[in-house]
Amino acid sequence: MFTSRRIFYLKFLIIIGAVYVFAYIFTNHNTSDIIRELQQSGRNLAALDRQQNSADQLDPAAGNVQMVQEELVIIPTMKSEKALEALNLVSYNESSSNKDDAELITLNKVREVTKCLDKPMHPKIQQRGDYWVLYNYIMADKRYKCHESITYTTHADYSFLDNLVPLLERWRGPISIALHAPGSDFAVTIDSIGYLRDCTSSLIREFVTFHVYFSTKHVPKQVPQHDKVLQETYNCSLSPPYFNVSNDQMYKSHKKLLYPVNVGRNVAREMAQTHFVLASDIELYPSPNVIQQFLKMISENKGPLLKKNPKVFPLHLFEVGVNQQIPDNKTMLKEMLDNGTAVPFHKKLCPGCHNVPKSKEWRAAKENKGLHVFHVGKRNGYYIHWEPIFIGTHSDPLYDERLSWEGKSDKMTQGYALCVLDYDFLILDNVFLVHKPGIKVYKKDPKRALLAAKTNQLIKKIIFPELKALYGVKKGCAV
Repeated sequence: MFTSRRIFYLKFLIIIGAVYVFAYIFTNHNTSDIIRELQQSGRNLAALDRQQNSADQLDPAAGNVQMVQEELVIIPTMKSEKALEALNLVSYNESSSNKDDAELITLNKVREVTKCLDKPMHPKIQQRGDYWVLYNYIMADKRYKCHESITYTTHADYSFLDNLVPLLERWRGPISIALHAPGSDFAVTIDSIGYLRDCTSSLIREFVTFHVYFSTKHVPKQVPQHDKVLQETYNCSLSPPYFNVSNDQMYKSHKKLLYPVNVGRNVAREMAQTHFVLASDIELYPSPNVIQQFLKMISENKGPLLKKNPKVFPLHLFEVGVNQQIPDNKTMLKEMLDNGTAVPFHKKLCPGCHNVPKSKEWRAAKENKGLHVFHVGKRNGYYIHWEPIFIGTHSDPLYDERLSWEGKSDKMTQGYALCVLDYDFLILDNVFLVHKPGIKVYKKDPKRALLAAKTNQLIKKIIFPELKALYGVKKGCAV
């Protein structure tokens, strides 16, 4: 039961809250200021109450403002969307008390700039074309509001899961991964997830959500419901199920199945809780602190960010030698490029596919503090076949799911859509991606060359006419 003194304090707080909310509605008062003043009012009153009655103190971090919020919600005049937004921000701030004030201000500004909507996370089973998909099959412990982070979205089969821990140690944020697991590959995939969650870094449980998919023609013999899977702790004395796996061991290879790379890309991206997503490949490791630097830049919302064109944020890609350390910053990267231990991505395979506009100038520029837009590029001219990997949003075109990894050109159709839609490519200055150590060289693969030729015909005769009908035609844009 509240004492009469507490009731007086609570009523006083309600009046303060109502005044500030109405000030927000009628004077367009800054939301962050309102939140801070509401919080401070609660803290001041709580401090006074502690002095008077130390045995029965109020909680300054959450209790007072939370009570104010609950009371304000039932005020009948609070029907304005702006008022509700202000109240939601109060709730958000109180539920995020582990964040410092500067970070909260940044995140609130990101929400104001993006006007994003939160997405619930629930397990579900659905058909997707010729595939069954177990969405959110094994979920991360941590949940995110749409403005709180960037989700790294990626795809793989279980033989690539050795990349997940080193990727996550650099990313330190949410990862959404779709795993192709047809037939007997399914059981090994689940064992691999169990090993990662129980026997490796605690970051796996905290940040990684796993989705699983397989062809309707290759359904596993047993598929546990999401709440029945991984009920027993994995035996960590065993070797990782994904360790030293060869293609010949996999069900996929026995059945001569192609890897449906774009199904995985789209599943992982669509399930991301955050507004911003980095759709990438599991072997591409980011430079540290991308999330914090990027959100800070978005919150400042200036320069090229104010342009009306739709936009994405490409990252430069690099490879390093097999025994080399992955660089932690641009200064270290520049040194490795100079001594030849690092090279631009796919330099010896397809240099034109990943040649970023103003790449020489980017390489010459010194690392500076923070994150900025280095150059605004377009996918045309010399860069007409550029395949950028970028931070984007849920609004960007998806990938064509008829294309496979083996057939190549799997991102080209999305690139065409981005070009026709007049996207700006806001190239970032101090962040980058580095492939798992080992520089790739060209090797002849007659089977893959045949599949690539078939894919090119599919794109030319079927997919490209569809794209022209759907998105239109623009001079300088090509698949």
